Amino acid sequence: MAKVLTGKISHPGVAEGEVLLLTEPVSFWGGVDHHGEIIDVHHAQHKAKMTNKILVMPSGRGSSSATAVLAELIRTGDGPLAIVMLQCDTILVIGALVSAEIYDISLPIVELEQAEYDQLTDGMRVSVDARSDQEVATITI
Repeated sequence: MAKVLTGKISHPGVAEGEVLLLTEPVSFWGGVDHHGEIIDVHHAQHKAKMTNKILVMPSGRGSSSATAVLAELIRTGDGPLAIVMLQCDTILVIGALVSAEIYDISLPIVELEQAEYDQLTDGMRVSVDARSDQEVATITI
């Protein structure tokens, strides 16, 4: 039987895919290459690829330039399918907003409470439903 987690919608959209669970935040500016691979050699998941994954991480990290990097990853199809965090990162939300406005590609971003977040594991398959006509996002695991 499927379990449903609920969270706050930071940016609307829907996605389904495999979780890439990061143990620490990643900076899109300098920490991720244009193919969606984590290139920060100090990151615990160095060389992990976020392309077509549901990216789960505690928060965002880094520069306002991450907005442009995320929008470009979304445009080229090399970015994540959705982002789930404990703390919303406004910079990443702006990247999703830019992508939706300019490229008509929506990347859902969801904020979860710790107890819900802790139920997500690396490699599990989930669906994210954060449509703008809903009050809360749902993540089905």
